[in-house]
Formats: sequence, C-alpha cells, structure tokens
Amino acid sequence: MVPCCLRGLFRVGIDVDLLDMEDTRVAERGIFLYDFMAVNGGAEKLTQTLLNHLPGTDLCAGFVNWPAFPVLGSQGGRVFDLRAFSNFPPWQILRVIWAFERLTPRLDLYDWALFSGIYAPFAVRRRRRGRNLLYCHTIPRFCFDLREHYMRKVPWIARPVLSALIAVVISKYTKALARMDVVVANSENVRNRLIRHFGRDAVVIHPPVDIRRFQWLGDGGYYISLARLEDFKRVDVVVRAFMLMPDRRLIVTSGGSELERLKQLAAGAVNISFTGWVAEEELRVLVGNARAAVYVPMDEDFGMSPVEAMAAGKPVIGVAEGGLLETILDGKTGLLIKDNLTPQKLRDAVEKLEGMNPQVMRKRCEQRAAIFDESIFLERMLALIQG
Repeated sequence: MVPCCLRGLFRVGIDVDLLDMEDTRVAERGIFLYDFMAVNGGAEKLTQTLLNHLPGTDLCAGFVNWPAFPVLGSQGGRVFDLRAFSNFPPWQILRVIWAFERLTPRLDLYDWALFSGIYAPFAVRRRRRGRNLLYCHTIPRFCFDLREHYMRKVPWIARPVLSALIAVVISKYTKALARMDVVVANSENVRNRLIRHFGRDAVVIHPPVDIRRFQWLGDGGYYISLARLEDFKRVDVVVRAFMLMPDRRLIVTSGGSELERLKQLAAGAVNISFTGWVAEEELRVLVGNARAAVYVPMDEDFGMSPVEAMAAGKPVIGVAEGGLLETILDGKTGLLIKDNLTPQKLRDAVEKLEGMNPQVMRKRCEQRAAIFDESIFLERMLALIQG
C-alpha cells in the first residue's frame, strides 16, 4: 500500500488504487508510459493517437494537465497521474524521476509496456517480464548538444547541481535503453543521436499527422509561426525578421515561457500578433488560411507542425537542420535557410517565397504531407506492439 503521506502525489483518472490493482490480465494487455501530459503538442498527440487505437490500454504519466485533455481515458483504459508537478524545473525533473522509479502501478501485470519521453523509460527497472518498447521523440538533449545552452541559463552557483543532475540522467537513460527490446526513433535525426551518444540503433517511424484535419481554406495573406515559445525554437528571430517587413503580417500561434518577452520585443509592430495557445479548431482555421508557415527551431528532432502546414497546402520556411531535412523539400514545398539563421536571411526567404507564389506549391505540399499520414504510423507501430 502507498503511505498516506504519499497519496497526495497521485491522481488516478479512473478510480483505481495504483498498488492494489487486481491481476486481471488478459492476452496482450499493455500500458503506455509518458513523461507528462502538459500541453497538446506533438508527443501528446502521438500518445492519444495510440491510445485511441489500442482500446483498454492504460496510461501512466508523471502529471496530467487535465483541462487540456478532457477526454483522456475515454478509450477505456485507466489513467495513472503520478502528480509529480513542480514550478521549479530541476525539482520537477527529480520528482518525475522518483515517481517513475517508485510510484508506477504494478508493471509486471502488463504483457507489453511502451515508454515515451525522457524520464518515463526509467520505470523499466520495475519490469521483470513482458516486452519493453521505447518510442524516442528525443534523447535528453540538455545532457548533450544543448548542455552549454542550459548551463548559461542557470546562475553560476547552480551549475554544479545541474552537472550532477546531467550525470544522473545519462546513467539512468543508458541503463533504461539497455532494457528495451525495441527502440523506435521519430526521425533519422534522432536515430543518429541514439547511435552517436549511446551506441543504440533504432527503427525509424515518423510521428502521426492527421492530414485530413488540415486543409486549404484560402490565402489570408499572413504568415504563421507554429513553434512553441521557448528560446531554442528561435521564434525571436522570426519576430525580428517581420519587424523588418512591416508590410508582411505574422501571427504567432502558440504559447510558452517566451511569450511575454516576445510580446515586448514586438511592441509597436502592428503587423505582428500573438494568439497564445488556441483550440484545435481555431488552429486548423489559422493554418488553413495562412499564406505560408515559418518554423526555424534549433536542430529540431522531427517537427510535426511543418507537416500539418503542408497538409493544408502551405509551404514552410524552415532551416536546413535536423528533422526539417526529412520533411520539407527545398524549393518544392518550402524553403530551407542554410548556414547561420539571421532575421535578414529569414526576411530574404520570405521575399523569395513571395516571388515564387506560395500557392503554386500547394499540390506538392499536400502530396508531401501524405507520406506522414497517421495510418502509416499506426500500421507500423501496431505491428511492433503486437509482436
């Protein structure tokens, strides 16, 4: 039983005591474990897509932002919310790690377990039977290529603590990988990182995109930024570029920790507007009526947003880095900026795209998006899960 002092860490979507689950296993009972259901981003959409096509499958998450996922659990499986949330990022990481290593339901009751995220895989240590699969959206990049980026963000006095945390995460992630029977990467980019940093190869299965949900609705004359508002997504470069083009409209349609800073940066620029997080239907309409999308993150793992834009027939201005090299066809379904990204280079790309007439790319964009349709993802993933 869970001590009374710890029960406050839990919230269970369906009224179940985590450690009192009866052994009611049926053939091929499974559980999906994911870091946390915070915002309805690409990884969260993938989680829900699989749950919708694996009825009765349980979900265990470090924490769940329930207002953002009102129908979570409606597919018939239990939802285990470990409630390991904290507003202080380092403490949240420690809480999530501890929760997955100590507080998950009885994982040996499941024939298979699919882990996703950075910290959920640590729960594999609680498995002594059954198949273990990992869907890798990204490795813990703050331990590798983004390490110096995060070191600069924390006060110097906290850097030894961050270094110690990085060492712990690398050790635990390496051990978790060794316990996985199958590792799936969401892109060749992530597969190469797994090989480079851990010596572990992976099968590549691109994330699912519901291409039927996004359609061409018209050309409203504006560009749309779809990236989450975090510094490594480089939305500040997008804002600065459009400040150089007062005759070109930009709608920034997402949220994140950089929202207020970016609003201050764009103060006085009447051609730039911010929507914050929007509902799915509003997002569909905004994308469907855009002229083109802009998506320029730093070495993106894969990037579902550009595919969604192309599904609506919209070309994408991106960067020749990471997963965008696997989705955007330079000069055919958008433009890829090479070398160092600057506001001036992005401005030049916008003007070049205008000269090419974005609507001419519509058909090729739709055709390109079709190869990432969720039906292809489901066919391949279900085959792996079902053995």
